[in-house]
Amino acid sequence: MPSSIDIVIEPRGRDLGGFEVRRILPHARRRMVGPFVFLDHLGPATFAPGTGIDVRPHPHIGLATVTYLFEGEMLHRDSLGAVQNIMPGDVNWMTAGRGIVHSERTAPEARARGFRIHGIQSWVALPLEAEETEPSFHHHPKAALPEIDVEGVPMRLIAGTAYGAESPVRTFSPTFYLDAAMPAGAAFDLTDEHEERAVYVAEGSVSVEGADYPAGRMMVCAPGAAVTLASPDGARLMLLGGAGIGPRHIWWNLVSSRPTRIEQAKDDWKAGRFAPVPGETEYIPLPE
Repeated sequence: MPSSIDIVIEPRGRDLGGFEVRRILPHARRRMVGPFVFLDHLGPATFAPGTGIDVRPHPHIGLATVTYLFEGEMLHRDSLGAVQNIMPGDVNWMTAGRGIVHSERTAPEARARGFRIHGIQSWVALPLEAEETEPSFHHHPKAALPEIDVEGVPMRLIAGTAYGAESPVRTFSPTFYLDAAMPAGAAFDLTDEHEERAVYVAEGSVSVEGADYPAGRMMVCAPGAAVTLASPDGARLMLLGGAGIGPRHIWWNLVSSRPTRIEQAKDDWKAGRFAPVPGETEYIPLPE
């Protein structure tokens, strides 16, 4: 393994009822990278007309959820009353804070015609002082996100700061999250301005110091190491990380620095004390 790479993570497949995700974080060898505490690679999956995704209302605390699509669309509804269909390149950033409930479904129009979906879903843990912040939801269209060129590699800055650019997406701790589309034969140096860094290969393959990494691998970089990424045939990469914020406990969809807070949230969900999602009658029961 190259000296600049600390750990290589191979995701585990998970069936979410008709479509598969590849779960990257948390991993037994690495629970977090910067504030990123959860990362799923969704699809690519094709849905026939009349079918779609139906993730019923469920709660979150202590984190922000981030949906980012390469293909397809997804309809978000939450307990604040937000209703937003997300399209490729857009960012839905939902800050759970002290507690929020949301659903993710296929919009009726897409369900009727059939569609293909492919993207990344992630959770960003909130720092201690923001864990109990007021919940909020912000949609950022593709056109509002900075597009930068790094050594001939076009990138979209989803959140945080990198390569001299800053995303309009509000974060609560030092963060970077980039979508990089590497042309065949391209190479570039990974930003070194953040404490913890990782590279996830969503499509294609890349090499680091002569070692090759195919799609579905995450390379967690060694602290302070210079990392050069090259791709003879082209690749789609997610570059992510930021400042470490300390360990977090995860149970189901709940994240906190305190196990007692998770127990409280479990009791609140079971007792129906979370605010409901307007227009939704279903919900996911607390797992036994």
